[in-house]
Parts: sequence; C-alpha cells; structure tokens
Amino acid sequence: MRKLTKSEKTVMERLIFPESFDVIMEETNMQFGELRDDLMNLVNHRFVEVVNFDDGLDSKMAFYDSDNIKDFSFRATKIGLKSLNKTTI
Repeated sequence: MRKLTKSEKTVMERLIFPESFDVIMEETNMQFGELRDDLMNLVNHRFVEVVNFDDGLDSKMAFYDSDNIKDFSFRATKIGLKSLNKTTI
C-alpha cells in the first residue's frame, strides 16, 4: 500500500465524513492547486471517493470533472482510512 505524504494525511484526516472542496481548503489552510493535486492523487489511488451530496444523500460518483473540482465533495474510502494508520513519507 502506498504511504501518504504529510499533506495528503492532513487532507485524509478531514474526510471521515463527506466534505466539500471549500471546507477542506479552509480547514487545511492549503492553497487551491496544492489541495487539488492531493485530492486527485488520493482519488486515483482509491483512498478518497467523490460523492454527490444532493438532498442529504451522499452517493459515490463514477466520474468527476477535475477542471471544476471545487464543485464536488469527497470522503475517505475503507482503503484510505486504513492508510491513516500507516506512517507518512
């Protein structure tokens, strides 16, 4: 299993429950590009999933628009939660 970087771990710690991009950015104090890169890496490694948060339901989305990443919400997957117990790079 791939180890998380310090910034990825910071993001993952906020994703126990679904959170919007803006909330994650505010809570982590990360710059837009930095957070975008970390989230895209985490999604690609299946540590995080993109969720649709309409009407209080949070269903997993098969696809998302990485150019408009601010429009989406994210949550950690089972694999992602397990990775939090591993040491960081």
